[in-house]
Amino acid sequence: VQLVGSGGGLVQAGGSLRLSCVASGIRSSINIMGWYRQAPGKQRELVASITEDSVITYADSVTGRFTISRDNAKNTVYLQMNSLKPEDTAVYYCNVQTTMYGYWGKGTLVTVSS
Repeated sequence: VQLVGSGGGLVQAGGSLRLSCVASGIRSSINIMGWYRQAPGKQRELVASITEDSVITYADSVTGRFTISRDNAKNTVYLQMNSLKPEDTAVYYCNVQTTMYGYWGKGTLVTVSS
């Protein structure tokens, strides 16, 4: 099983980035796809998640600025991040959950400069 994320980088406050994560090698249906983040010295937290039926959950801190979507045919989840703030700086991790297992990507760094 591989989760390969991309799209992180350095951006100025107010800018945008789009993260992508492709899941491969998963034999069963993927129920939930999501993004978590971990800032230095803080615990990993949920940013956004989307079920196979497109039920979406956002952290309060990103509601209205971030948009999660998925392409089930490609086993890919996206996170469009707009109006980025310095406090959004973190390593962003892709997560997918099947009925039996959960899987994590290696993380992609997002740095927002003020």
